[in-house]
Amino acid sequence: MAMATSGTGARRAEQVLQRLRVQPPAIWYRGEQVQDVTTHPALQGGVHTLAHLYDLQWEKADTCLFDSPTSGNKVARSFMLPRTREELESISRAMKVWEDHTHGMMGRVPDYINRAMSGYAAGAAFLAEADPRFGENAVRIHEYLRENDLCLTHTLIPPQANRAASAAGQADPFLAARIKEETDAGIVIRGARMLATLPISDEIMVFPSTLLKNPDEDAPYAFGFTIPNNTPGLRFICRESVDYGRSHFDHPLGSRFEEMDAVVVFDDVFVPWERVMLHRDVKRCNEAYARTGAVHHMTHQVVIKNIAKSEFLLGLAYSLVNSIGAESFQHIQEKLAEIWVNLETMKAFLRAAEADAALDEWGVMRPAWNPMDAARNLFPRLYPRMVEIIQQIGASGLVAMPTDADINGPLAGDIRKYYQAARAEAHDRIPLFRLAWDASLSAFASRQVLYERFFFGDPVRMAGALVGSHGDEIRRYADTVMAFVREGRDEAFSSTST
Repeated sequence: MAMATSGTGARRAEQVLQRLRVQPPAIWYRGEQVQDVTTHPALQGGVHTLAHLYDLQWEKADTCLFDSPTSGNKVARSFMLPRTREELESISRAMKVWEDHTHGMMGRVPDYINRAMSGYAAGAAFLAEADPRFGENAVRIHEYLRENDLCLTHTLIPPQANRAASAAGQADPFLAARIKEETDAGIVIRGARMLATLPISDEIMVFPSTLLKNPDEDAPYAFGFTIPNNTPGLRFICRESVDYGRSHFDHPLGSRFEEMDAVVVFDDVFVPWERVMLHRDVKRCNEAYARTGAVHHMTHQVVIKNIAKSEFLLGLAYSLVNSIGAESFQHIQEKLAEIWVNLETMKAFLRAAEADAALDEWGVMRPAWNPMDAARNLFPRLYPRMVEIIQQIGASGLVAMPTDADINGPLAGDIRKYYQAARAEAHDRIPLFRLAWDASLSAFASRQVLYERFFFGDPVRMAGALVGSHGDEIRRYADTVMAFVREGRDEAFSSTST
């Protein structure tokens, strides 16, 4: 488990695949441990898309890579600690390359956690206030990940058991992952966490949610560390795959972009101290994401994902409309306009966050938080509606599309005749409508909607947190309103008294 910070820099696809073969994560699927994620039918589509992203960063190296500050190797720009707005904007452009390739359909591509770890490395001094080792660890882990270009998943919430009780208040105190014991060499973790999206990765970032409340009761559940996915005792239990092993024609999204979700089991997993960044400090755990800037940098990545996803849905909606000649209907124009407005809203949030970016207390250029916070609270409401628009435009056409076996079967003549559209031959219309089905009705599509609804957690709790954190700002607007009310009141009473 020792970390060699020296590495060769940005990886290519074959290096990603080879590491997964040589150091396979302990992934369990349908009752069996997966021996090779690169060939497993339920996982290989997403694995190979993930690997291709690493080739893509070399194809667009000027945008996606930069010179390592320690080794001079070319490394992923998503590991950069930006000091200027120009550097921050360069990170945006780099992340957009991967999001465009996946159309925003893989929400946990590696740059998401790359930005998180960059935040923790930037805020190492905050971690070091508890223990100098923790700050040093954050810097070293970030360098190790950057120089070896590793891919991380992450997990931070306890299993859904008794939602009315804290992790410590569950029937079994080891239901949620907690510290079982400590030694001079490290800590031992027992229990489970959810939800680890992208278990088809190299390492896992295990950090607390911001819901810890009791400093004494919750202390054993308060920790932060990274470990390899093949660490002894670590297991990933996967949900059923939404990649059913069908062709790209039949399942254009599910066959490519299944990133998988898993519950993580820690069966007395040993974590050496050099991997620990937070330990038994409830207050510091609750503050870490904001103080280090990690949440700002993660949300920055998410907004770029939202832009790519909105662009894809707008293009898909218009392609459907154009193929069937429906563009003259006003209700169709209204629906296209709605998606366009959503897209421009996300782009405006990003631009505002970059334009108002400022150096944080660690000297890192941090995107402005208000537009980021607004974006992450708004998009969970926008995305289900955009998917609904695809359903409404496609209508019955979405459930009437044949498969690739049909178009190559004995009824091919019927299909060419009866599946044509106003501006598309059957062989063009069918794959377009199958894409719309996979984006709006399939198991893959349903998972995307659920994922976006709860990307940052319970939207009601998020709204409460938003009101709480922006309370002073909201009250200033209220003071302006009440001053206007008092002006009218004083004028009225003054007239009455005379």
